[in-house]
Amino acid sequence: MDRYQSVEKPREETPINENEIRITSQGMMRNYITYATSMLPEKNSNEIILKAMGRAINKTIMIVELIKLLPLEEGLLLLETTRHVSVIGITLSKKELDTSAVGYQPPLPKDEVKPLAEFGYGGEGSPVS
Repeated sequence: MDRYQSVEKPREETPINENEIRITSQGMMRNYITYATSMLPEKNSNEIILKAMGRAINKTIMIVELIKLLPLEEGLLLLETTRHVSVIGITLSKKELDTSAVGYQPPLPKDEVKPLAEFGYGGEGSPVS
């Protein structure tokens, strides 16, 4: 790559539409939310377009999810939704655990336990040495 020179290509500046918000990773979420919720009644707009790139994408999704929960007209009640998120919890223990717990798996018999070397672990640069 030392035979190449880095050249920055100029970007076309595209105008921002009235109903468009460009989210950056440095901007504060509450400012975007306040601005977005004020756009609908003030600019008499039926839609808001939020745009983001790179690291700002996660922030934009969070902003949209929060805006969806806010009432956009006076007199409306806050909307509360329930999301179901997958969670896993695994306990590895040297001590005996509650065998009646959901998902309990007994320890392997000693004759089925293999040394780490058989799995390619334990060498230089591996997590177990």
